[in-house]
Order: sequence, then C-alpha cells, then structure tokens
Amino acid sequence: MLSPTTTDALTAAGVTKRFGGLVAVDNMSFKLAEREVLGLIGPNGSGKTTMMNLISGALKATSGEISVYGEVVTGIGASKVARKGIARTFQLVRMLPTMTALENVAAGGVFGHARRWGKELDDCAHALLERVGLPNAASAPVSALTYIDQKRVELARALATSPKRMLLDEVAGGLNPTEARELVAILRAVHARGITLVIVEHVLEVLMQLAHRVLVLDFGELIASGTPEEIVRDPAVIEAYLGRKRDA
Repeated sequence: MLSPTTTDALTAAGVTKRFGGLVAVDNMSFKLAEREVLGLIGPNGSGKTTMMNLISGALKATSGEISVYGEVVTGIGASKVARKGIARTFQLVRMLPTMTALENVAAGGVFGHARRWGKELDDCAHALLERVGLPNAASAPVSALTYIDQKRVELARALATSPKRMLLDEVAGGLNPTEARELVAILRAVHARGITLVIVEHVLEVLMQLAHRVLVLDFGELIASGTPEEIVRDPAVIEAYLGRKRDA
C-alpha cells in the first residue's frame, strides 16, 4: 500500500450536526492525509454515516467547517463537492434501476469530477466493470443483478468520476469471506492509483487489512484514534461496543 503524504487532503474542524435536539455529530475534528486509508467505526447510531453525508455535501453542518486542500466546502452541496474530486458509495446501494450496469457506471463519468463523453466514456465504463469483477455484466439491467454485484456496480460508478478521494459506506456489508477478500484486493488496487479512502465498516477484518488509521465514534463523539492494532485493544472502544458505561 502507498504511504500517506504530509499533505492534508481533507480537514474537519469542530464539525457538529444537530437534528432538532439530537446531536448526531458532536464537535468532530480530524485531518485526512493525501493517500491515507482512514477507517471510521463505531456502534450503530454513532454518527458515522452522518459524518460521511457531511463530507460529501449531502448534509450541511450545523457548525464547524470541512475543507478540501484548504478550500472550505461546507454547505456547497453534493454536486459541487463531487466536482472537487470526492466520490462516495452508500450503506444501502443506490442504483438507477431502469438502466443497465454499463449505463449506471457511465453516469458517474458524465456527472462526476471528470466529464467524459462518447467512446472515451464507453471504454472507461467497460474497463471499470472489469476492474470490479463484472466483465460480462455491461448489458444486464441492474435490477437483475444480485445485491453484491450491485455494490460492485456502485463502486465502479464512483470510480468513473475519477475521484481523488472516495467515501465508502459499509462497502463490505453482506459479503461472504471470499467476496470480502476480493473486495480488499479491489480497494488495494484503487488505493495504488493514489486515491485517498475513507471507509465506514463493521467488518473489522477489512479495515485491519486496509486502514492506516481508524477513528472511533460513539454518540457522535470521537473517542479514539490510532492504528487498527491500537484500536482493537483500546478500552474505550471495547466499552463502546459492549455497551458498558464509561467512567465520568
């Protein structure tokens, strides 16, 4: 795997998101280095997906700032964030249901960071389907694909935007061990192309093989940060997952 650089590709500074009286993300601050693979974990409801939505522009922070290479992107909207070179996948796969696998991937090339058309777009979409392990699925309606193959199409569609950073929300969810190993190989190849990754994941074996660093959220707060090896031994992390009350 590539080593992170000293350049900050993304910075979150005091980011908070409230939904009425519920604080989903509470004063979250971290820096993401260029070429880093950052894991984001925590119990259900800890604020992981909300944080991904804030970074991608799907939600606007209540307070705080998110910057990309020093440029504030808080509140500019998802389409503009995407054109800053940030792509994402979703916890629940989002397909264009009336289109084929190839057309779904091509949509990323048209509307993303890199605007492709014609033969260049077609060639790119075919190549990406092959890269994610679906070389023969181009003409298949996505509605006819298995859930796992739809996840592969969604990953290919995100790659079609030519992103510099990718946000992957539970991309290994529902995979069996063989499929998870295949996913790790795909993501290593993605990272080898210099793409910075943020991965929300419950399958810790995937993060152990990929992440340089892991952040742990609990009730919207950042409670731990370290290497995967450090995180799995951290008492605060163990307590958060087992539901024991932490000392005041």
